[in-house]
Amino acid sequence: MTVLAIEAARRWKETWEQAWPRGDWTAVAALYAPSAVYRALAFRAPDEGIEGVQRYLRSNFDAESEVSCRFGEPVADGARAAVEWWASWIEGGELLTMAGVTLLRFDDEGRVIDHRDYWNQEEGRREPYAGW
Repeated sequence: MTVLAIEAARRWKETWEQAWPRGDWTAVAALYAPSAVYRALAFRAPDEGIEGVQRYLRSNFDAESEVSCRFGEPVADGARAAVEWWASWIEGGELLTMAGVTLLRFDDEGRVIDHRDYWNQEEGRREPYAGW
């Protein structure tokens, strides 16, 4: 049975919302296929395969504390979805805020096979703008 992208994207959103503040990278990694490609930075080589995804998530989640995040309602078409997000946390003693979007592509079981992040970053804790 093929899982619809909107269902997979909602599961992705809900898992990230709950797991990221807890630093539970294993819950997030479970959303990704064994051959997943995770591109967090457009000009850096992607993290490839489930081992690469796990390594990326673990290193980032371990460096972050006091995470506050929220995600918008996914938009999906075919096997692809986009999810907007807004998050703040402390990393290396600095308070950061990022607002961005993640583009996802799913396999027939609803696992992420391609992940691409695009974001803006500011120092300090910034609340979303009106209407976000």
